[in-house]
Amino acid sequence: MSNTATATSRRLRGGAAIAVAMGLMNIATYGYTVVAAHAVGTEQFGEFSALMGVLLVVNVLSLGLQATGARRISAHPDQVVSIERVVLGVGLRSAVALGVLCLVLSPLFWGVLRLSSPLTAVLIALAAAPLTIMGAQAGVLQGEQRWEPLALIYLCQGLGRVVFGVLLMVIWPNAFAAMLGVAIGAWLPVIVGYIALRRPRIDPPPSEGHPGIDLLREVGRSSQALLAFFALSNADILLARAALPHDQAGLYAGGLILAKAILFLPQFVVVIVFPSMSRGASRRILLMALGTAATLGACGLLGILVLPDLALVFVGGSDFGAISGQLWKFAIIGTLLSMIQLLVYSALARRQGRAAVLIWTTLVVLVVGAFWTKHVTSLVTLVVTLDSVLFVALLVSALMARPTPVPDPIDPALLQREG
Repeated sequence: MSNTATATSRRLRGGAAIAVAMGLMNIATYGYTVVAAHAVGTEQFGEFSALMGVLLVVNVLSLGLQATGARRISAHPDQVVSIERVVLGVGLRSAVALGVLCLVLSPLFWGVLRLSSPLTAVLIALAAAPLTIMGAQAGVLQGEQRWEPLALIYLCQGLGRVVFGVLLMVIWPNAFAAMLGVAIGAWLPVIVGYIALRRPRIDPPPSEGHPGIDLLREVGRSSQALLAFFALSNADILLARAALPHDQAGLYAGGLILAKAILFLPQFVVVIVFPSMSRGASRRILLMALGTAATLGACGLLGILVLPDLALVFVGGSDFGAISGQLWKFAIIGTLLSMIQLLVYSALARRQGRAAVLIWTTLVVLVVGAFWTKHVTSLVTLVVTLDSVLFVALLVSALMARPTPVPDPIDPALLQREG
């Protein structure tokens, strides 16, 4: 078998492993949320949901570490040892710093989120630290294209909270137990990552310089762009609560369940193609990835049109019947967001900040425009329109961009001995 055929076969196996693992992770995460809702009751579930919302924002540092580590290793495969050492070192220090920061802010979380116990707020710090370490580990494995251990990390990320959280909620059915299960379960993928990366390494030669600081700057830029994307993809539910009547806001929230499900479908595509993007892959790779995301979204849209009653059950049942005719629009939102996410990672691979500016601008327009809406139809139409315009703008920017060579991030002259 030729080298090309072998590489293709390995990529297909890796893509299948990542797709299955991320699918199971999302199912486990969704299932855990449903179990928590039934186990802890309405009031306590509100606390748990608020805590998970904070953790979602905090987790952008983990995603930034993963994107930066994967990009640098993919772009400079001859310096894997040096880059891995710095990425993991920065990841560990970032985890400690973020954990301490969240711990200091825990009284603020307790007051603002109106939690029943200050100890519950502390769990944000206990969950943020392992998630940050996992981001650095996943970035190294993704950059090296070691798909099987990376898939196992994703799988453990979903299953860890289910195993520990369900057990804790059986004993102690409240928000503290549900969040403690998330915090404990977050260490399971860290253990898997440690085992996967625990192999003999030749220490890089000592020298002067601070490559870790340079990497932190890139992590900051990547995290800021990803934060912009997460803010845009989650702002509409908050705006619905603020701008629409309560019944309309509830209907919109039900439709978003479908949008988020379709958004999650092609996430494995981002993981698989990002290393190729970081090596300056052709536009054809990007267009193929976008085509895959669009195809998966089209399948979801077709399923909604053919099986509308089943789609309605998925978002909450007959209580949401008033939104049945609008569900196809939420499928379009999910599809657009999945393709926008691909384009954001494409911009990160090219180290271009224009994408973040476009996303923040779109978010500002959405916030202003949302307060002129009075019905689900008008808000969902506004979101579809703005997401479409943003997608076109990002796509044009990606297709017109020229590869911009950057200095070697871990040049031997800049190496610093870590540890």
